[in-house]
Amino acid sequence: MPEIVTLPSARSFALSHSTAVDRAFLGVREAAAYLGLSPRTLYVWRHRRQGPPSFRMGARGRVTYRLDALDAWIREQEQADSRSNPALDPVSAAPQRRAGYSATA
Repeated sequence: MPEIVTLPSARSFALSHSTAVDRAFLGVREAAAYLGLSPRTLYVWRHRRQGPPSFRMGARGRVTYRLDALDAWIREQEQADSRSNPALDPVSAAPQRRAGYSATA
């Protein structure tokens, strides 16, 4: 019977660094792995001013992401999706009327 191998989660991958600073800040590749995206996607989102918040840090100005900001961004995405937030489900929304529209003919 073949042995089942489990891969580490993205979070354990991101937290595998040795210092507290490494765990608090992630580079583009680490942030992409944490989110399950490609680094190219993060670069495109940054250029378009979309996606999770990032900033430049250090003498070389490398793009950096805070781990807690990534977690907060993920929670925001969950709340903005109608499949995760029943309050946004269009099926359960009350019908709306157009302004200046009269139901009588």
